[in-house]
Amino acid sequence: MYKNLKHIFIIVCMISPLLGIAQNRGSFIDGIDKPNAWVDSVFNKLSKRERIAQIFMVRAHTDKGKAFEDSIAALISKEKIGGLVFFQGGPARQAALTSRYQSVSKVPLLIAMDAEWGLGMRLDSTISYPYQLTLGAIQNNDLIFEMGKQIALDFKRIGMQVNFAPVADINNNPKNPVIGFRSFGDNKFKVADKVNAYMKGLQENNVLVSVKHFPGHGDTDVDSHHDLPQLPFTRERLDSLELYPFKELVKSGASGFMVAHMNIPALDKTPNLPSTLSKPIVTGMLRNDLGFKGLIFSDAMEMKGVAKFYPNGEGDVLGIIAGLDVIELSTNSKRAVKLVRKAVRKKELSREQLNSSIRKVLYAKYWSGLDKRQYVNPYNIVSDLNRPEARVLNQQLADAAVTVLNSDSQIRNIDYSKKTAILTLGSPEITAIQRSLKPLFSNSMNYILPKDISDAEIENVKRELQSYEQIIVNIHDLRRRPAPVLDYNKGLKLFIADLAKMNSLFNIFANPYALAGLPGIESAKTLIMNYQNTEQAQSATFRTITGEIKASGKLPVTVNSAFKNGDGIIQ
Repeated sequence: MYKNLKHIFIIVCMISPLLGIAQNRGSFIDGIDKPNAWVDSVFNKLSKRERIAQIFMVRAHTDKGKAFEDSIAALISKEKIGGLVFFQGGPARQAALTSRYQSVSKVPLLIAMDAEWGLGMRLDSTISYPYQLTLGAIQNNDLIFEMGKQIALDFKRIGMQVNFAPVADINNNPKNPVIGFRSFGDNKFKVADKVNAYMKGLQENNVLVSVKHFPGHGDTDVDSHHDLPQLPFTRERLDSLELYPFKELVKSGASGFMVAHMNIPALDKTPNLPSTLSKPIVTGMLRNDLGFKGLIFSDAMEMKGVAKFYPNGEGDVLGIIAGLDVIELSTNSKRAVKLVRKAVRKKELSREQLNSSIRKVLYAKYWSGLDKRQYVNPYNIVSDLNRPEARVLNQQLADAAVTVLNSDSQIRNIDYSKKTAILTLGSPEITAIQRSLKPLFSNSMNYILPKDISDAEIENVKRELQSYEQIIVNIHDLRRRPAPVLDYNKGLKLFIADLAKMNSLFNIFANPYALAGLPGIESAKTLIMNYQNTEQAQSATFRTITGEIKASGKLPVTVNSAFKNGDGIIQ
């Protein structure tokens, strides 16, 4: 793709198929305050403007065409920014672009991605691990640690050093429009333990974390991408609930935290001030009260939660004054650097505080192995990122999340000789689990009921079901990010209540909160929950029905009085 890098790629291929695996430099936190010759050397070679630019990370894509890619290369070369955040694209294209961008940067770039469930969150042809809410059902946190390790290997293979994950928010508001399935659940102790396992899997394999969204975004009903949410709780409530996982992760040596865009009057009464820009929250609470020594990242500064009130780089300087070390996705990084220099001259920002942040960013580069130039080998990258052990783990995670609710008697007593109806709800076509189940039964029929099915068609299915001895119902949410309410029409939701009265066996491939919007489903004899509509989830449920695996998952949230946190039959 880039001819001037051809010789680099050839050399790289001769060195190692998995680039970027830096030597283990111990705990990031333990080394952050120690003298470092490489950090000193780089710091002293940079001008004042270039030092400030190290704090900024800008957006990068590989699906927006050459003109966009060239504009980012020019920005790196001209502004000397410190890092990139990659979004949508493909792995081979990102590998090539990363090498190109590193080659034009004066100081090696710190490269990040928001990859909560792995590279598949952003890149095609890569693995998507289960959502954190699915992982919340798993009782063996060693599996979550192993997932963190595999994601870290993917990051190093593709030349990245920072994962904007895990999510430490406690999702105690079922209507939360932005966290939801991204949280491990609504129990603060379990959330802390699972975040810790994921975090350690990343950090022990040389990837920095940005645990988010401090001080806790779980109990909001506004998406900070679109507006500024308010957290109206007392300091006592925040201390006892939202802050609990973050306190535990400080003790465990988290390398980085991300601050959310929320207005929190109990902590800072300034009207319309996001927590990202609040010195009492960033420095007073996180740095001083909690004793956090690592990197403090902003959430994306282009989000309306901050840009609505502080546009065009104005929020960036306020965030740095507040105590942020890294500005993610500035709306105007060039202007922001000028504003930071102006703030220093006006003594609104001390030179010591600013230099401390710059040195932390440089130390993060050293710790990640960027003291030596890294270029990414694009050859065989797709197969390397889809290695067998990672695919096996992905299925193990889905298997371990299977949660059986109400009873498992139908699973134990299933009769393959009975006349059986196998229903798929929410999909316009046959699903993987339907294809797997049908051959098991000597006399069976598949039914497909799309989410917009007419009432007349539902009535026809109802009549036909009267002749069946056994009914298996598969509920699917086909949306990539499953919401807490199914997007089925009213008639189909009412039909689910009728099916529950028929002693049907239900398989749920949807957000568990969706159960609350299906009145009557609590009367079903057996529900098998696997939280999301993936091939791995459907395979896990199929093998639970056949007895190949035993369910061990437990609900990570309380849905209503019928389905509570911790419910689940261990087979």
